[in-house]
Amino acid sequence: MNTARDLAIVALDLAQDQRVEQGELSLALAAAEVFDLLDAGALTLAEDRITPNAQAPTGDRLLDEAATALVRQEPYESVEDWLWRRGRGLSAAYVADLEQAGTRPRGPRFSLRAAPAAPVDAAARQRAEERWTSHEPLLTALGAAAGVGLDERDDVEDADGTEDGSEALTDDTAATVLAALGNAVMELEAVRQRRAIEDAAFDNVWRGF
Repeated sequence: MNTARDLAIVALDLAQDQRVEQGELSLALAAAEVFDLLDAGALTLAEDRITPNAQAPTGDRLLDEAATALVRQEPYESVEDWLWRRGRGLSAAYVADLEQAGTRPRGPRFSLRAAPAAPVDAAARQRAEERWTSHEPLLTALGAAAGVGLDERDDVEDADGTEDGSEALTDDTAATVLAALGNAVMELEAVRQRRAIEDAAFDNVWRGF
């Protein structure tokens, strides 16, 4: 299971009617990589610190790159620090990787390239779509953090009694990563708001001359 790649496909290809911000998606992709590397045994979490294990190839270029980028000296790196460091430009990296593999996303509202888009590979798209439309808890939670909502026609209760399945993520490790992601997304929005206020104030000053 490659949650980061599935999230990229969901955000860039499946959610055609939604605009996804690059910053939020990049942070969510970095969080998804943490889960993928946990599954691969490439890292463990000690509270909120990422502890790397012996590196072994995952078979995915971007995940191998992420594993190589792990801080390997104590006190290691917090999850939130990882999100900011690894997340810088990560959405563009996933778009480029999908392009290179011939599975370029077709979503017009997330324009990172000027070239015409081609459909995502059918098998990859089907896998991501099955996880997304079944409200798979992890992918749903990551998608929500990236600003991708479930399609209204799929807005039904899951078997666990929740509306989107996200409440099924009760594992401490998952909670730690998702909490760090939530904090990072809120901080990113706060930075945007501060910049908007500063820009507006600057414009008002110039209008006074």
